[in-house]
Amino acid sequence: MEPSDRIALTDLAARYAQAVDRRNPTALAALFTENAKFVLPPALNGTDAPTEISGNAVISTSVVGAVAHLHSTRHIVEQQILDQDSATTAHGEAYCSAHHIYPRREDFRNNRIEIRYQDNFEKVAGTWLFSRRELVVDFAEDVPVILLGK
Repeated sequence: MEPSDRIALTDLAARYAQAVDRRNPTALAALFTENAKFVLPPALNGTDAPTEISGNAVISTSVVGAVAHLHSTRHIVEQQILDQDSATTAHGEAYCSAHHIYPRREDFRNNRIEIRYQDNFEKVAGTWLFSRRELVVDFAEDVPVILLGK
């Protein structure tokens, strides 16, 4: 994989985290192919089976809508493994710590979820985009937090 492709794919994961944390569905939709798939695990969708969402517009509004009720979020992209399949396709795995801050009585709590994204990418008109993103939950914990500066 060319270094420029690796940088673009790493940047794509970071831009995804930023778009979610800033609740920006327009920026989020621009990171996916038009017919992209997003798969949520049973641990997050409240069912016994994964849920697949299709289309960049539906994905972006669904993801932003899922965090809209929270005070704030912070998605920290950690290591990322990337493999190129062809000149226009690649796949990989990105580890992420997802912090979900919510009010509880007079305090705030952080529902911290350690996740991995199983990603497929497609290069469209010279730009790498997500063509499929599957979220895998490894573990979670809920801890008190003190908000500073907001």
